Amino acid sequence: MRYKFYSLILILVVSASVKAQEKWGLLKCVEYAMTNNISVKQTDLQARIAELQLKQSKLGQIPNLNFSANGGFNNGRNQDPTTFSLITQSYLSSGMQLQSSADIFNWFSKRNTIAANEWELQAAKANTDKLKNDIALTVANAYLQILLAMEQEKIAAVQLQQSQAQLSNTRKLVDAGALPELNAAELEAQVARDSSTLISAKGMVQQNILTIKAYMALDAATPFEIDTPPVDKIPVDKIADLQPEAVYASAIANMPQQKFNDFKIKAATKTSAAARGNLYPTLSAFGSLSSSYIAAKTPTYDRIFSTYVPTGFKTDVGGILYDVYSPTYTQGAKNGYSRTDAFGNQLNKNFRQSIGLSLSVPIFNGYNSRTAYERSRINIRSLQLQKDLDNQSLKQNIYQAYNAAMVALQKFNAGKKTMETAERTYGFAQKRYDVGLMSTFELITNQNNVFRARLENALNQFDYVFKMKVLEFYKGQGLKL
Repeated sequence: MRYKFYSLILILVVSASVKAQEKWGLLKCVEYAMTNNISVKQTDLQARIAELQLKQSKLGQIPNLNFSANGGFNNGRNQDPTTFSLITQSYLSSGMQLQSSADIFNWFSKRNTIAANEWELQAAKANTDKLKNDIALTVANAYLQILLAMEQEKIAAVQLQQSQAQLSNTRKLVDAGALPELNAAELEAQVARDSSTLISAKGMVQQNILTIKAYMALDAATPFEIDTPPVDKIPVDKIADLQPEAVYASAIANMPQQKFNDFKIKAATKTSAAARGNLYPTLSAFGSLSSSYIAAKTPTYDRIFSTYVPTGFKTDVGGILYDVYSPTYTQGAKNGYSRTDAFGNQLNKNFRQSIGLSLSVPIFNGYNSRTAYERSRINIRSLQLQKDLDNQSLKQNIYQAYNAAMVALQKFNAGKKTMETAERTYGFAQKRYDVGLMSTFELITNQNNVFRARLENALNQFDYVFKMKVLEFYKGQGLKL
């Protein structure tokens, strides 16, 4: 019995330990989102397709080799596939052919295509990294929103406790006849309002948790508890170390979007070179091995002598020219059938080989090749303009983020002073209320001022931390709490 009791205690301790380890920190949330987010998976599939295209273009340099075989039944007047003479009979035929061809020189079109696909693969990977960065930033924002909502819930809970304590004290004084019933009624209304605020704050926490679950592609029913580091313990770089020009220089070198643009331009340049190669002649080699077989049964007939007919030739016999005659025959009775050679013999006799060079010169093909080349040049220019636009947007975003961080810092500092003043004022008001020098309405007003100041301070603090994290993110420091 004692053993079972200790075993139960051990299980409970281990279970509590496992539950304690189930808290989600920011890094864990981001890593899970990067692994499971559907959009990330889709871009990863595009990268795999680019990898397959690169592999195929490399294998395209190898000479092609094809084997074909055929068989059929023929009847009527047609061509004998072994002698190529015209015959009129029924027969079975078959043939086999092994063909190969290889490009010798095509103005580096294939090589440039391979290089273009290599850059396309790098661009696809950079695009995946860009989406992961976007997801990481979105998850970090959602994470901070949960922390803010939880902070608001704590403030609302403290506010409710204070109102309940005041109501309890006031109710005692009212029951003793020291204060009118109105004071208790006003505090009861305040307790009701504070209870509603607390319920709303709890609902906001759950709503933000559902939001981050959606970004993470985590089932909404999965238990989820985040690690809650104190906001004042979250490491934040000094604003002086995040000057916009320095952050922009770092972002240009490290942000996936900028790498993606560079890779796409390099890929487009190689694609244009490959399209240009299609404007010039292509030299290739070819070769083939083939043979054929025919299975036929041909009837044979007796030959009956008919007469002699002149052939038109003459022969010299002792100085005298004589006409040359040839015997003619008529077809007699059928005396049997003749059959074709055996399969192996025919394949050997009909074995054919060919080898040669082929030169293909594009003269006119509806201007398709020229149009493709011109379109590739325009595409390069379009990608360059897109790169300039993205760089401008990046710089604008960094300067806006820096300005927003400066404003958030100033608001946070001002809000902190406002909160400290409101708390001090409320302390004085509470003392005046306790000695009967202040009405309940005035006390509630001061209490609400403290509540709003605390909420505003929490909001300003989290807003400042997030905007600083955005600057750190642009600088390439990643996300850390």
